Amino acid sequence: MDIGVGVLHDYPRPDGGASFEWAVRLGIGEVEATGRLPAPVILMHEPAHDDIAAAFARLVDRGVLAILGPAITDGALVVRPLVDEAGVPCINYAGTDEARSAWLFHFQIGSLEDEPALLVDHCVRRRLTRVVLVQDTSRVGNRMAAFFRDAAAARCELTAHLRVEADGAGIGPAVAAARHAKPDALVFVGFWRAAHGLAVEMKAQNWTVHAVANSALMYGHADPVWARDWDGWTYVDTFSEANPHFAALSRTAAAANRTAGPGEAGAYDMGRLLAEGIARAPELTRAGIRAGLERVKALPAATGRAGTLMGFGNWDRGALKGPYLVLREWRRGRSAEP
Repeated sequence: MDIGVGVLHDYPRPDGGASFEWAVRLGIGEVEATGRLPAPVILMHEPAHDDIAAAFARLVDRGVLAILGPAITDGALVVRPLVDEAGVPCINYAGTDEARSAWLFHFQIGSLEDEPALLVDHCVRRRLTRVVLVQDTSRVGNRMAAFFRDAAAARCELTAHLRVEADGAGIGPAVAAARHAKPDALVFVGFWRAAHGLAVEMKAQNWTVHAVANSALMYGHADPVWARDWDGWTYVDTFSEANPHFAALSRTAAAANRTAGPGEAGAYDMGRLLAEGIARAPELTRAGIRAGLERVKALPAATGRAGTLMGFGNWDRGALKGPYLVLREWRRGRSAEP
């Protein structure tokens, strides 16, 4: 009997998920090599297109015992009640801690709730205490802005709080208003399109200021042109070359003519988490795998800085513990730690 695992794609993947599967299977393979898996794991890919609920239902109907995904906050919130109704353990890798429930586990490739405090700390450490906050009008932008204002209270002076469209359209007046506020730093939270439009417009208006952003700028790994547009920006990512587990993953990827970044680290870690949950399951059922995931503790992660651990528990659905968020900078199209 094979162990069927669904892979729910709500994020466009030009290779159809091949690179994601490579990293997931690398993680599963490490556990498989210990001889503790009761059967081979078969991955069943399901693209969501425009209907994530229907894609989720197709995987449930195929009899999978667990699901990896969704990746996007909005998608994770759509499936949250469906996951509990179906009784299928899912590990999503969206950005919000709202994407957790009895059956919905959460691997944090970014965090709407934790990133804002990191951005505030960065500004305060550099004595950049007059801050303009620019957010897009998405659910992500709204939630991050609320947490940023909480974290900034009594620590920074918000000289302006501006809102822009998530697609980056009509951003010129916001840049002019931000400049007029004379900040020490500009902080952006929201999606990557608005962040890119903001960077392009700042250059067009010939305005230079210390610019900081949430993990939206991880999109630079997928688009080197946009990465160069964000040159000099500090942003939140989820990998560090100084993490020995990430360094080992990078060597393995290089030997396979691949590259390793935050996505590969996350997929590899999720593969290990899932396989450890299967190995520790009291029975090979959906409920058994949920119980097995709750017994996974203190696995060293390739994601984050050295010392980041992962695991779950009773009412604990957040995988990553410790310094899993990493501040990095875009420098001439390359991501580097400051």
